[in-house]
Amino acid sequence: MSGKQFVHPYIPNSEPAVKQQMLDAIGMTSVEDIYQGIPEHLRFKGEMQLPDPIISEYSCQRHVEGLLNQNRNAKNNICFLGGGTWNHYVPSVVETIMERDEFLTCYVGDAYTDHGKFQALFESSSMLGDLTGFEACNTPTYDWANAIAIACRMTARANQRTEILVAGNMSPDRLMVVRNYCKPEITVTKIGYDKNTGLMDLDDLKAKLSDKTSAVYFENPVYTGSLESQAAAICAAAKSAGAYSIVGVDPTSLGILEAPAAYGADYAVGEIQPLGLHMSYGGGIGGFICTKDDKEFVGEFPSLLFGLCETQQEGEYGFGEVFYERTSYASREKGKDFIGTTTALHGIAAAVYMALMGPQGFKELGEGILKRVAYTKKKLSEIPGIKIPVSGCSYCDFLVDFTETGKTVAEINKALLDYNVLGGKYMGGEFPEYGQSALYSVTEVHTVEDLDTLIGALKKICA
Repeated sequence: MSGKQFVHPYIPNSEPAVKQQMLDAIGMTSVEDIYQGIPEHLRFKGEMQLPDPIISEYSCQRHVEGLLNQNRNAKNNICFLGGGTWNHYVPSVVETIMERDEFLTCYVGDAYTDHGKFQALFESSSMLGDLTGFEACNTPTYDWANAIAIACRMTARANQRTEILVAGNMSPDRLMVVRNYCKPEITVTKIGYDKNTGLMDLDDLKAKLSDKTSAVYFENPVYTGSLESQAAAICAAAKSAGAYSIVGVDPTSLGILEAPAAYGADYAVGEIQPLGLHMSYGGGIGGFICTKDDKEFVGEFPSLLFGLCETQQEGEYGFGEVFYERTSYASREKGKDFIGTTTALHGIAAAVYMALMGPQGFKELGEGILKRVAYTKKKLSEIPGIKIPVSGCSYCDFLVDFTETGKTVAEINKALLDYNVLGGKYMGGEFPEYGQSALYSVTEVHTVEDLDTLIGALKKICA
């Protein structure tokens, strides 16, 4: 195509007249003028060896689908990956409603673009509040990690303290985001944990609590595959030191586990991906923050909150932004914190999912997952060389130790592909004390046949 002026059918501004209009609008004579600020030594010399463009839309679609079909995915394999994005069932109606034009195209906007968006986000926040036991909940943040970080900064502003204590076995990826978001004024310190139970070391917690501690963060279920049975004691210890407690939760577990507010937590944060969002290259995520409906907490939210408001029509409800002036949208550079584009659309999907499930649905979901996990752990532990290194109950995620089999997790996962099984996430890099362990995730999508396929495959691979 060299030397020819090519007009790409999928890129309207490649048409010469349109391109010239754009250049005229910005006062430039050529596209090259746009790149004048790039130093010469950083520029690529020569011609990129790219294939010719595929002009036919049909041919282009077939080509892309052919590339994608080379992937091993959770649809054509039995997937046991979790640890932050889980393989849950998404009812078709969730996509149908989320993709309606009035939701999909209204973006953030304001009341003039609202065709039910404000109410949908209010309902989403309300149901998350029901699950966690709190009254106030924000529109979704980017993800769980971002929600933790925002909550940490909220506590630091509220009590004017400069240290966050976090569970040492929280997700390292989430911890990395929190450290980066909180620096330089807030330090983040890890608390020890028991390797065999996965529970926080309460003695270490009490030793590290001080008048500098703004908040204590822990996860329940624990990232490494246990349930934090000391949750109430952790929250009480934080409160005795004048600090807040922040609990990271999987919202689908709250149909069977105690709500964080009930055992004394001040904040609940977590991931909404399990609430009706597909896994999508690690995407389909969004974080939530729930607190009490007190100004001490609500006044520190940087994100949008939606609530009920009066209307001039008797008997009708209105839905509007709560305490809007506290946000950076209203106060700009004077805002206490800043947020940009968020995942409000995912919050609407979560609202549909939670409304469909209801309290009984969440109870049945949680009980089903607990039973599947218990069955899988028991059967795997009976295979010679395989150990379950963390004791106690698990919800969705649990560790499987292959060290004594003499095989690495990478070798086992490669062998599992022959059985159309996607094995667990290798954890030895994040937690060396667990050796050749992998984090497996079992959810409601796994049938007994799926679980027996995994168990049978591992018996043969580890023999």
